[in-house]
Amino acid sequence: MACGSSDPNFMKNFQIPNYLLVAEWTDKNHDLAMNAPPTCPVLVFINSKSGGQLGGDLLKTYRTLLNEKQVFDLGEEAPDKVLSRVYVNLENCKSQNDQLAARIMEKLRLIVAGGDGTAGWLLGVVCDLELSHPPPIATVPLGTGNNLPFAFGWGKKNPGTDECSVKTFLDQVLKAKEMKIDNWHILMRMKVPKHGACDPIAPLELPHSLHAFHRVSEADELNMEGYHTFRGGFWNYFSMGMDAQVSYAFHSERKMNPEKFKNQLVNQTTYAKLGCKQGWFFASLVQTLRGQNIALLAKVKIMKTRDKWEDLDIPSSIRSIVCLNLPSFSGGLNPWGTPNTRKQRDRDLTPPFVDDGLLEIVGFRNAWHGLVLLAPKGHGTRLAQAHRIRFEFHRGAAEETFMRMDGEPWKQPLPADDDTVVVEISHHGQVNMLATHDCKSRSVLDPMSPRHNDVADYDSDEENSLAEEYRKFGAADTFRIPDEVDISHLS
Repeated sequence: MACGSSDPNFMKNFQIPNYLLVAEWTDKNHDLAMNAPPTCPVLVFINSKSGGQLGGDLLKTYRTLLNEKQVFDLGEEAPDKVLSRVYVNLENCKSQNDQLAARIMEKLRLIVAGGDGTAGWLLGVVCDLELSHPPPIATVPLGTGNNLPFAFGWGKKNPGTDECSVKTFLDQVLKAKEMKIDNWHILMRMKVPKHGACDPIAPLELPHSLHAFHRVSEADELNMEGYHTFRGGFWNYFSMGMDAQVSYAFHSERKMNPEKFKNQLVNQTTYAKLGCKQGWFFASLVQTLRGQNIALLAKVKIMKTRDKWEDLDIPSSIRSIVCLNLPSFSGGLNPWGTPNTRKQRDRDLTPPFVDDGLLEIVGFRNAWHGLVLLAPKGHGTRLAQAHRIRFEFHRGAAEETFMRMDGEPWKQPLPADDDTVVVEISHHGQVNMLATHDCKSRSVLDPMSPRHNDVADYDSDEENSLAEEYRKFGAADTFRIPDEVDISHLS
């Protein structure tokens, strides 16, 4: 299909009548006369500030092609308010035997355009609202990492904003398949200190998403007297250690000097410089701080089966740990890879599914270790797969550590008194995603996905077998040294 233009009625597949969107709309008969039941009704949410000018341009194009009232600027109205209002109106119409309203609710799909933070915001809202017919979600890549769109086949490059590009994307939405994705809840609890503060420091410029930590209210069942308790969630990954530290330094630098961050090469060069200064690339040239090794920083426990915690053995060289939900980390690379049949048998591992209620836990020694992800069968140090994971930070391990969820980093103070800071990650339901038929993500419900006994012998037993041409590249933004950068001038 060339931009959908060959079919003059193509856009009618997606349009929703005004009276189903606005309760006060009076000209219902006109809407019914002008609109046939849509095959694929959509609500579109766009972060107009994402992707520079792209977000604003995309907003204009969608509003030109669709009913303006089904396209929303997230800078003007939050998705929870929009969805609550629309679903109340649809339910009211449905209760009056409106068959079109019933069809819309059954067929509705959501499109969200923005970075991973914006996409995660909408996913979190849909999960929290517990709608009667939760709609599946397609993601338009407008950010930097675009891990969510890439994991489900929508690409990682910013799309075109002209009518042809939008129609092509809508045609993909029309043909897309539905997949489940696990949602992960994260809880942080620390005793109220006798002096000083031990609150998590919020990431800079956080989106209004589940990625942010929120202090639980006194009425919340998670609240415990005498403790600070925070909750949040993620869809892609939670990481801790040196990668989060470099990311935090980068975000801080960008906030203080936004004029210096005008293009991708400058951003990558700054990342590389910060990584070198903090010993992420050249660990042997920098004194290794005690708190930089995960095994010394925290005791880690995992739950492979229900109600049975066990200690996770982490090699002393690991300085970054990633709890991964999707096969896309920092720009589309997969730290877990696909274990071969022998490793599956010996270590009870499985291929990474996005809806199996398991997190893949991967470790990295340093940024050069991340280079292995560029090899065809490369992967990080596979530590475990688990339904739950618990980090226990004790007094004296370090004054602080760094954490990151779905690209949003923060600096976390650690206890000064004789107590423990606990971070616990657990499964928290699922949301429906829309995926192209050649997407990277795999489902336990998809008969085409690899299984325990039939997966090919993907894997590399030698994690450090890298070709020389890879030496000046990293695995992702956290690891990357651009080809144009002379590493001899970065220390």
